[in-house]
Amino acid sequence: MTSVIWITVAVLSTFTIGYMGYSRYLSQFVELDAETETPAHKYEDGQEYVPSKKPVLLGHHFSSIAGGAPIVGPITAGAVWGWVPALLWIAVGNPLMGSVHDFVALSSSLRHEGKSIGYIIGQYVGERGKDMLLWFAFLTIILVVAVFALVVAIVFDAFPQVTTASSVYIALALVFGVYLYQLNGPFIPGTVLFVAAVFGGVWLGIEFPFALFPAVGDASYPAGTLVLADAFGLGSGQWIPGSSAVAMNPNRAAWVPIIMLYAGIASALPVWTLLQPRDYLSSFLLYTGVGGALLAIIVGTVFGTSAEPLVIADSMGAFNGFWGVEGAGLAPLFPLLFITIACGTISGFHSLVSSGTTAKQLDKETDARLIGYGGMLGEGLLASVALSTLAVAGFADPAGGIGAALPNFATGGGIILTSLGLPQSFGAPFMALVLVSFLLTSTDTAVRLGRYMMEEIVGVPTGDTASGFENLSNGPRAALASLARGRYTNPLVQAIPAYLMVISGEWLTLWALFGGANQLLAALALLTATVWLANWDDSKQLVSTGVPMAIMTTITVLGLSWLAFYSNLYQNLIQGGAEGFSSIASAVVQMVLALVLIYLALSLVRIGYKNIQSARGGTSGAAVEPSDD
Repeated sequence: MTSVIWITVAVLSTFTIGYMGYSRYLSQFVELDAETETPAHKYEDGQEYVPSKKPVLLGHHFSSIAGGAPIVGPITAGAVWGWVPALLWIAVGNPLMGSVHDFVALSSSLRHEGKSIGYIIGQYVGERGKDMLLWFAFLTIILVVAVFALVVAIVFDAFPQVTTASSVYIALALVFGVYLYQLNGPFIPGTVLFVAAVFGGVWLGIEFPFALFPAVGDASYPAGTLVLADAFGLGSGQWIPGSSAVAMNPNRAAWVPIIMLYAGIASALPVWTLLQPRDYLSSFLLYTGVGGALLAIIVGTVFGTSAEPLVIADSMGAFNGFWGVEGAGLAPLFPLLFITIACGTISGFHSLVSSGTTAKQLDKETDARLIGYGGMLGEGLLASVALSTLAVAGFADPAGGIGAALPNFATGGGIILTSLGLPQSFGAPFMALVLVSFLLTSTDTAVRLGRYMMEEIVGVPTGDTASGFENLSNGPRAALASLARGRYTNPLVQAIPAYLMVISGEWLTLWALFGGANQLLAALALLTATVWLANWDDSKQLVSTGVPMAIMTTITVLGLSWLAFYSNLYQNLIQGGAEGFSSIASAVVQMVLALVLIYLALSLVRIGYKNIQSARGGTSGAAVEPSDD
């Protein structure tokens, strides 16, 4: 039997080479300078532009980019096509493509006043290209909010212990923000105190779990779980919208709007109030979960201290063939594997974080190497841990989707952590909390980024903010623009369509569209970086960004074409796989959205390619310096 440690060895080897060698080269290539004033200092406003200590910002950045996708994706792909193809895509693709993507997105934003990739490409290809990319990004954000809110609800339902622990660490983060930024408390003692309190919250969660509504069917909660609906006489919750949909139940359906409400409130608060301190504190959970699992794999393998042998389960094939395992449907490895494992290898959402919140908080340009390139390697480690938990726990039903994938991360993680002497009854809820920590931070960061996108679409001067209630009496157009860009109203613009998609129960629709849109956005972010480099200096090579851009464009266009024409047009509409009006309408919407995404992406690639040809051919005058905004 094959030991799980080989997954860890493969990833650590390629990641170390990438960070020690390639990231150093890239830092010199884009001419990072510790003495150059960053946007955080130039536009410091205490709200969005806030110079941050490197460990604090790394914690925020890593927490924001590492959502549920690098866990669900590797688990699903490993079960369908085998653990070897999944491992290779993570170990090789991450340092050569994903980490490059995150790093250049952050670096280009630094040189453009902390603006988003949409603004940056607009500087070189015009307003049409800018608006197309910003709208593409905004629609992707809505899909992110929908997917992550649903995943958090599923984990809260499976592990009520996590709801208590999550509530505790959010409250602690609010207090830590006041302690750190208003009371100017000492950093290291405060870190020790509050991190200890966060881990104490894990114990509280195990002792005092709670759920909103009773468990349904064969599911059950841990002994002693407080069910709030029973306490307040709210019934079984079947009246909750979407409670009977696929991948839903009353408890999950009730959590979804609460999570979206939390994300909206968190996104409207100044970054020092909740976002930075919460992400910093939760990063210790994340580092412990990822690092602890990797250490446990090594210790358990070398010393045999695990409760069960850390070997790849018989139910996990090394390679299940090009079309995957029987029961998962017709699923070609190329291109679907590369869309299924998105965030563990490369993710367009990261470009929105890098060029959205992170670039506005970077203290020194040279911090971009660790935070941008290194942060993405950290997400790759999370993906390898997810694949390892699947390998240990096994996966009997690869067609079971998210409901079968997520429990495996906590169950397998609990088994792995027994190598360090932790009982599985503690390790499994702890790993579930690690997952939720990733998801919550990514969800409210996504809502904040969506507001940034809309601010750039409707036009808000750098450093200015709006509540959303201005100009309501100045006519419908002015009122709509004000509501769309407002700090307090924009979250509703995102949450309402996201909520409607979630309660429809079309989980597979959400995941497929999210994966396709996310990977296409990565291609467009790499296109933006390539255009920037081409206009900056004729001597700048375009291979590091141009080749990954071409690969990702090809993969995602083919993947979305498969989704549009085979899965929906042929299977659902022509062969009658979709039954009933709602299913047919869903298939049509999927197909149309996939084709719209393809059109937007190819149009932007064409515009960007023409700009690169013009800049390198010398037909548009002198190259544009990166600071000429």
